[in-house]
Amino acid sequence: MTEKSIRERIEQLRKEINEHNYHYYVLSDPVISDAEFDRVFRELQELEKANPQLITLDSPTQRVGAKPLSAFTQVTHQIPMLSLDNAFTDAEVHAFDKRIHDRLHINTELEYVCEPKLDGLAVSLHYEDGIFVQGATRGDGETGEDITENLRTIATVPLKLRGKGYPSTLEVRGEVYMPKAGFLALNKKAEIHGEKLFANPRNAAAGSLRQLDPRITAKRPLALFCYGIGVYKGKDIPSTHNEILKELKEWGFIVNPEIEVVTGIDKCLKFYERIGKIRSELVYEIDGVVYKVNQLKEQERLGFVSRAPRWAVAHKFPAEQATTVLEDVEFQVGRTGALTPVARLKPVFVSGVTVSNATLHNMDEVRRKDIYIGDTVIIQRAGDVIPEVVEVIKKLRPAHAKKINLPKDCPVCHSKIEQIEGEAIARCSGGLYCSAQRKEAIKHFASRRAMDIEGLGDKLVEQLVDADLIKNPADLYTLTLDQLSGLERMAEKSAQNLLDALEKSKKTTFARFLYALGIREVGEATAKSLARHYGDLESLFNATQEDLQTIRDVGPVVAKHAAMFFSENHNKKVIEKLLTVGIHWPKTIKSDANLPLKDKTFVLTGTLQDFSREEAKEKLENLGAKVAGSVSAKTSYVVVGADAGSKLKKAQELGVSIMDEKAFSDFLRELT
Repeated sequence: MTEKSIRERIEQLRKEINEHNYHYYVLSDPVISDAEFDRVFRELQELEKANPQLITLDSPTQRVGAKPLSAFTQVTHQIPMLSLDNAFTDAEVHAFDKRIHDRLHINTELEYVCEPKLDGLAVSLHYEDGIFVQGATRGDGETGEDITENLRTIATVPLKLRGKGYPSTLEVRGEVYMPKAGFLALNKKAEIHGEKLFANPRNAAAGSLRQLDPRITAKRPLALFCYGIGVYKGKDIPSTHNEILKELKEWGFIVNPEIEVVTGIDKCLKFYERIGKIRSELVYEIDGVVYKVNQLKEQERLGFVSRAPRWAVAHKFPAEQATTVLEDVEFQVGRTGALTPVARLKPVFVSGVTVSNATLHNMDEVRRKDIYIGDTVIIQRAGDVIPEVVEVIKKLRPAHAKKINLPKDCPVCHSKIEQIEGEAIARCSGGLYCSAQRKEAIKHFASRRAMDIEGLGDKLVEQLVDADLIKNPADLYTLTLDQLSGLERMAEKSAQNLLDALEKSKKTTFARFLYALGIREVGEATAKSLARHYGDLESLFNATQEDLQTIRDVGPVVAKHAAMFFSENHNKKVIEKLLTVGIHWPKTIKSDANLPLKDKTFVLTGTLQDFSREEAKEKLENLGAKVAGSVSAKTSYVVVGADAGSKLKKAQELGVSIMDEKAFSDFLRELT
């Protein structure tokens, strides 16, 4: 075959496969057997394998998953992805309708699009000339994460739009979800292999989409329903939301089949009632319905408030409740040391699930609700996900009911439990030692602003802990080449690179070391203040809570956390081991009383040529200065690099002293 004929055959196969996928996934009406589809797909794979120069991003073969990423990059949404306001009662829905009528100054009934509210993960799909080029999570509405390669693996995400007449630039918004059957199968497989189970389909969908390895995502049973658009350029936009949904279906997207267009808010409530009745029969999880004004001109007139549109509302289903007996309470220790009381319940069926455990949140909540062991309680699945105790039926309290008390020692590592006055959460103080906190403590210790151990990412830390090779940060420095190279995806060269990085990290600063210990509420600035004030570990070990409060940036809460941390022998032993393996730092100048830039505040803006932003900040702080993120009348100096923006303008307006990089370098040279 000539290259031209091969190219033509590949295009023909792609078109054929895309058409079959459309009939299978969108229309639920397959026209060929699975075996015949597999034959056609294999032919395309073989042709592309033999002619890799002809592979394109929109080919159906590109759904298998690309190479793993090291991290997700950020994507700024051109049009923000807004959240919705919630309504929980019919009265709140009527109030929503009234607000719209008042704002539009109309008396006639409005047309609404009603749709089930999926319990999944909102995503944005960006198309250029009909080709899928980028996908992102909603994130905070303004900025999300680039999950393009993961979205490519989902069969219901078109890689190339069908038909014609689509805009040159199109951004489609939708919800990625995991069908109930797929979720149950995924958890069953995880249980067989002794892996962690997902709590619910939403968590499973979110976790699958945020895999750095798209090949893992490709194995997960994910699907997509589209519910709207963002950017729409190169074509006149339809006049109604429903017409947009019809266009999306024509171009190959799946739109929820339960969607209805109704006139009047009472019809919306009838839709809510209908969906509520068939909710358990749906193949996907929902937590309510959404009402949207259909006319786009009316949407535009209504506009937005804060981060939500005025023209739409989510009408949430009430959480389902049941009554049972609280038989016992256990305390779980979270990854940050937080203790959570967990109710052990007499098993009861709630919202389609047998519940035997429920969260009690914290001891303040236990006291507020006056919960005792032995009580008959009302429980609900909050948001249809996490079971919680709502209320105690006190008239049924038995004589033998027991008060729930916070343990004095950690149930995992037996370190002291710490609870700051005014805080609801109690925590284990064995941060470097407690196995429940082990992974997070080590991840923080290795992070860039702490010990900066290059190549020791989160996944590797989890592997090392799971393999029982490390129990605390000090164990990192006893790892061997054989131990590391035997880990998954860890060749000998990578193992040696990590050992070299560990050796390099032994030379640090006292402030970085203190920050790396992960003492609660002790950030970088506080760690630097502690380092400057005490100068060495022995002085810090002997400091009382009252002593600590005399230091700048250290209040009573931080002082209590630090004093408690250093009073724990477990933590002291880990620190001593870290010093024994060779971690060291230059002698720190004790006390910041005589530092030349004490009480001076600097702001850094623009790009510096000879310093990174962090290096410049560290140099200033070592001289006693405070480095702020914004310019105010109290700012002493603004250091300006290339491409400086609004901070420079603000400094000029306020008459704050400005230094360019040369003046800044000379200034530092004179002081040091």
